[in-house]
Amino acid sequence: MKIRSLLTTTAMAAVTSLALFGAAYAANPVLKIGFVGVTSGPAAAWGTSNVRSMQTLAKMINDAGGEKIGDKTYTIQIVTFDDQKDPKLSIAGMEKMAQEGIHYVVGPNVDDGAAAVRPVAEQNNIIYFPYAFPKSLYVKPASNAVLGMVANYQSAPAIYKYLKEKKGIKTVAFVAANESDPLSQRDGGVEAAKALGLKVVSSDVTYQVDTTDFTPVLLPVLKTQPDLLVLSGVAPAAAPQLIRSARELGYKGLISTETAQDAKVLQEGAGKLANGFISVGGASTPEIASDQMKKFVATYTKMFGEYNDESNTKVYALEYILDTLKADPVAINDIKSFKAEMDKFTAPNPYMKGNEKLSYVGMTSFGQKRQISVPLVVNVFKDGKFDTLLVARVD
Repeated sequence: MKIRSLLTTTAMAAVTSLALFGAAYAANPVLKIGFVGVTSGPAAAWGTSNVRSMQTLAKMINDAGGEKIGDKTYTIQIVTFDDQKDPKLSIAGMEKMAQEGIHYVVGPNVDDGAAAVRPVAEQNNIIYFPYAFPKSLYVKPASNAVLGMVANYQSAPAIYKYLKEKKGIKTVAFVAANESDPLSQRDGGVEAAKALGLKVVSSDVTYQVDTTDFTPVLLPVLKTQPDLLVLSGVAPAAAPQLIRSARELGYKGLISTETAQDAKVLQEGAGKLANGFISVGGASTPEIASDQMKKFVATYTKMFGEYNDESNTKVYALEYILDTLKADPVAINDIKSFKAEMDKFTAPNPYMKGNEKLSYVGMTSFGQKRQISVPLVVNVFKDGKFDTLLVARVD
């Protein structure tokens, strides 16, 4: 990427942040929370959902007077950096956060970026909340990364078990882009399918990330006649192309993925051919959404003119950061205190009805609490929108 382009992107992000920040909150001390992740290119929907969720929640907090942490009330400022899904830029973004004295960062959104920033985060006392699945980020000796969502090796067993019991699937095929994230998710999916007694009929077909014609990619996969076709780690821009190609080739079975998707992109790219497509959704449904969640959705929609269901999950990272800081205000400048608080932290969940709680989990998967607890919501696409297929929980 050219330097001029990088500077332009960074400058635009700064202007946006300042515009949303506003002069009305100048009386309070400022607490900066960072974001480093992808907001451009085929996977842009993932990071855009992160940034918009953070900006929406920050606005709601600031409009209410700020966030009281200890004996001070802070104005929340979101500092963003688009890494364009490039690990080198992820490092540059995390270094920018360190230079600004930021200790808490949301992102990156993919495996390579999350792994690349680990040394910078550890050297500069930064806790970061990636949306990436490698267990090495969350098991000891690693301790600065906190998984911000449900991992594919946690969601895949729930999805496949449901489809086996409810839809009678017996055979599964996998196709993945030839890069680390999708390949890792494919391997996790294969392991989960086999553990459930499903027959994996194809798992070695891959495609390049710039592929536009998926017919030759899918032909050998569909010849195995799977009951379920899994698009492992598929980016939102590629999903409708793969779905369309599979359906136009005559495939009648189920199609799923363990990555979150964008209903608008699916509708524009595949239309009714995407009906029945199964994906991991945001951590909320109309049945469990609280009034605060409904207010969040309304504010988000007013700010950006649209809403992404994935933001039902992405709203949580900033909430967890701020609530953990409120539990121990020393942690604002001391991440050791933040880590210690994570082991015992609990707070009301403002986005769900009832007496649901926020807490850190991950003991089963990582041997330490390095994951935020959010509901696993699995969606099915139908006529331009997502319907809830199932809701589950993970430790």
